[in-house]
Amino acid sequence: MIPWTLLDTATVPLDGGELRLLRRGAEFSIRAGTRELMNSRAHGSEEALAETACARIAARAQPRILIGGLGMGFTLRAALDALGADARVEVAELVPAVVAWNRGPLADLSGRGLEDPRVSILETDVADPVRCARSAYDAILLDADNGPEALSRAANDRLYDLAGLSAARTALRPGGVLAVWSAGPDANFARRLRTAGFAVEEVRVRARGARGGARHIVWIATRPGGEA
Repeated sequence: MIPWTLLDTATVPLDGGELRLLRRGAEFSIRAGTRELMNSRAHGSEEALAETACARIAARAQPRILIGGLGMGFTLRAALDALGADARVEVAELVPAVVAWNRGPLADLSGRGLEDPRVSILETDVADPVRCARSAYDAILLDADNGPEALSRAANDRLYDLAGLSAARTALRPGGVLAVWSAGPDANFARRLRTAGFAVEEVRVRARGARGGARHIVWIATRPGGEA
């Protein structure tokens, strides 16, 4: 067995936690302490998050997308592949080192997605652009945690509570979609989405796409008032 090699560490702003980037052969892992947040061998559900959301807005001209959480760039890559040349994709990533990793050792995993001219990086908590926007986005994709009840940062609860979901609804254009990735189902979260005024669809996806793997959830929450 090839041992893991530590490539870099990073401090998470605001809460002071530590992220570690490790490599084993061609495989990469990002961990918080001993807990693995993501692995380059299992990214099918992250891709499904983007593909499912972008399919709902495929007919829109000049769509504007916000992705919360860069990770290893798989969600970004899938969004870019699904969108046309007139799209604008903003990626909110709180940890500057994660952006640097995606421009360095992780760059080829996403086909160097950060170099795409459609992409702009916001080095901030995704909650900030969400709360500031008014009918600005056609889709908001949240892949910042392991799900609404499995937060990597306690502060991220403000993305998933009723106030945060209401802010996301306001940030979306009529008919726009909020897509949320989760490691597992959460009936309470689905109810909060409906309480916030969304039409909700729960999509079951596999961690490794067609190759199977763990079962994950993508919620597609649509703001009424237009065609998504």
